[in-house]
Amino acid sequence: MNDPADIDDLEDEDAPEADAIAVTASSAELLASIEWDDAGGAAASGLTGVDLIVALAKRLPNRPGVYRMFGKDGEVLYVGKARSLKKRVVSYTRLGGHTQRIARMIRDTRQMEFVTTRTETEALLLEANLIKRLRPRFNVLMRDDKSFPYILVSEDHEAPAIMKHRGARSRKGSYFGPFASAGAVGRTINSLQRAFLLRTCTDSVYETRTRPCLLHQIKRCSAPCTGEISIDDYRELVGEAKAFLSGRSSQIKSGMATAMQAASQDLDFERAAIYRDRLAALSHVQAHQGINPAGIEEADVFAIHQEGGLTCIQVFFFRTGQNWGNRAYFPKADPSLEPEAVLGAFLAQFYDDKPAPRLVLLPIAVEDEPLLADALSVRAERRVKIEVPARGLKKELVDHASSNAREALGRRLAETSSQARLLKGVQETFGLARTPRRIEVYDNSHIMGTAAVGAMIVAGPEGFVKNQYRKFNIKGVDITPGDDFAMMQEMLTRRFARLLKEEAEAPMPEGAAEDGDDIEDDIVSEAGLPAWPDLILIDGGKGQVSAVRTILEELGIADRVTMIGVAKGVDRDAGRERFVTADREPFSLPPRDPVLYFLQRLRDEAHRFAIGTHRARRKKELVKNPLDEVEGIGPSRKRALLHHFGTAKAVSRAGLSDLLAVDGISAAMAKSIYDHFHEQG
Repeated sequence: MNDPADIDDLEDEDAPEADAIAVTASSAELLASIEWDDAGGAAASGLTGVDLIVALAKRLPNRPGVYRMFGKDGEVLYVGKARSLKKRVVSYTRLGGHTQRIARMIRDTRQMEFVTTRTETEALLLEANLIKRLRPRFNVLMRDDKSFPYILVSEDHEAPAIMKHRGARSRKGSYFGPFASAGAVGRTINSLQRAFLLRTCTDSVYETRTRPCLLHQIKRCSAPCTGEISIDDYRELVGEAKAFLSGRSSQIKSGMATAMQAASQDLDFERAAIYRDRLAALSHVQAHQGINPAGIEEADVFAIHQEGGLTCIQVFFFRTGQNWGNRAYFPKADPSLEPEAVLGAFLAQFYDDKPAPRLVLLPIAVEDEPLLADALSVRAERRVKIEVPARGLKKELVDHASSNAREALGRRLAETSSQARLLKGVQETFGLARTPRRIEVYDNSHIMGTAAVGAMIVAGPEGFVKNQYRKFNIKGVDITPGDDFAMMQEMLTRRFARLLKEEAEAPMPEGAAEDGDDIEDDIVSEAGLPAWPDLILIDGGKGQVSAVRTILEELGIADRVTMIGVAKGVDRDAGRERFVTADREPFSLPPRDPVLYFLQRLRDEAHRFAIGTHRARRKKELVKNPLDEVEGIGPSRKRALLHHFGTAKAVSRAGLSDLLAVDGISAAMAKSIYDHFHEQG
């Protein structure tokens, strides 16, 4: 039996701060009173579904907290928070009034876990953290979770640098953002360099400079590294840059204009030209920020649009009175959920790892709006206001965001519809039993057999699924260099042998046999696609198809996977490809057939990915150190050897006595190094 205190996962590095979340003594007593199975979940004598929930609800307190519902195989089905755990869990025991989604979730529940918190605000923060970390099937999920880029002005050096920053704010300095894209940050930094002449080099480069670099020559850096400007004057420039990024742009521009006029009156036209160029650079920054609403210093503007079973949430970032870009999100949400529920769940996850601005503008009132405002205020350590404007400039901003959300979703629906038509065309062209939901395309790349790699790309109803791409370093020692057939065989063998192993280890989905579904239909990848491909494409003709077919037969899956070979056309011309299948003669498609273009695009993407992977491996091998091949040599010993001998070649020529003179090299290790190089020689 597991210790109940071990299952709370609250000491995980991704969990909220300790001062924001607290597990009370009563929750520990509650957890101790529940029977714990080997998975650490709360079970009740083998009960499932409503019966399980009824049994657990009797022991729950009327306190705020978070609950987790688990399926048969330990999959997290749902994470929820409640003002009263007992009342919320009891609500799941009612026989009627549930949506189909909730009814299915209750039916699939096999165990539950609970944790109480001091307040409902803490429960909301913990819920958002767990949803992002566990990605439960029945929750609204924020699928695009890339961190936002910021501008960092460092404060841990005598001459602060300006740079792009993404990730944890571990370095001391002033952070300005977020920006919607790295490109927006880069363009802004380039303009700020011209306006304030701040350095962008690393501290190590700064310390080793003996003369000004090219950036100083083109008037984009004041070169504090070589004393072209005093540290005190440079810090004044840094202060002006911070003031500009903090919203005091008019004050900074006014000061520069005054200084330019003064220099001109003193007939110091060279200095006046410098101020002129700096003013032009500042104007360039503001001109590229889009709409800059007066009176809105710091706000995030959200909008939501639902159509065709999909949801788009658009967010605009306004900081220092400037528009710093926007981004569209397409969260995973049940189509039956109302916009208020989806947007509220999205906001909690969106701000889980970033501070909220002082003002959040929404198109509609969301569920638990006061609670959400309190939670964001706790996280930001200052007051955060959530507002649904009815008129004026703020309403215009929300309407503008809504228009962008509607257009972005329209584009996504058009792309999805087009992709669906193309997949349907593939089914009809090749006589498939059903429309393919997962297509895998394989290719390999090498130079005369060296640095050989295989590549697999994946496409589905929403286009390329890049987080499912895989690369294979060809490891076969008996493969003749340049033997594409053998490389393809190794790649396919490794891919499908692993898939079979994962299938054998996965539990049989309940109800699969009754529904008549194949097992592989129910085993879903991280991207929400079936783990097994409906169709695989390989770059090659009859020879490659025959070789791959042999592999599939040996694995016993030839009847489970449809395979198509794409052979180069006459004179290798695009558009004249020949398609090879197991049950018909090779054939070509009409030159303007959309399916032909689609398959060409899939093949070209696999080719691009394979070549890129090969180049990366080749580049790595070009700089590979011979010492890396010696067993037992890690970074520390390699560093000691290179410091002692200077080069790896000198190490290879060293005698045993010379090797023993190196710190950290034992007699056994010296013998191993000596034997390695002399066996090779």
